[in-house]
Amino acid sequence: MADQTGQCLCGNVKYKLTGDFTMTGICHCKNCQRQAGSAFSTLAGIAISDLVFTEGEPKLYKDSATDSGGTVERYFCGNCGSPIYSKVPGSDEVIYLKTGTMDDTSEFTPQFHVWFGSKQGWVESAEGVPTMEKQS
Repeated sequence: MADQTGQCLCGNVKYKLTGDFTMTGICHCKNCQRQAGSAFSTLAGIAISDLVFTEGEPKLYKDSATDSGGTVERYFCGNCGSPIYSKVPGSDEVIYLKTGTMDDTSEFTPQFHVWFGSKQGWVESAEGVPTMEKQS
């Protein structure tokens, strides 16, 4: 899976991945819904050292109004607003890439759903994919 590429909507921020995912999941917290402008956010955990920006640099928004009580760092394109990745407290070496920015998403399969208690009413989990009502 290594050496994947991705970018924001306008192409000002581009990146490559030099390592493999440590996990994949879908977050249904209200803040991810608002940030994505959608029902949820698809995420892939990667080592922070495995994300290399080839063009541009994302801007940072510190989201402290979270259900977990921790401040989530949300990185996004300052031009088009596309979310690129998030960094959560207590996870210094891993970031959570917004997989919709990847050029090839064919290998993304969620291993779990988190904050499923906040999901939109029409969303269902695929059979066999664990759900957590809140963050574990």
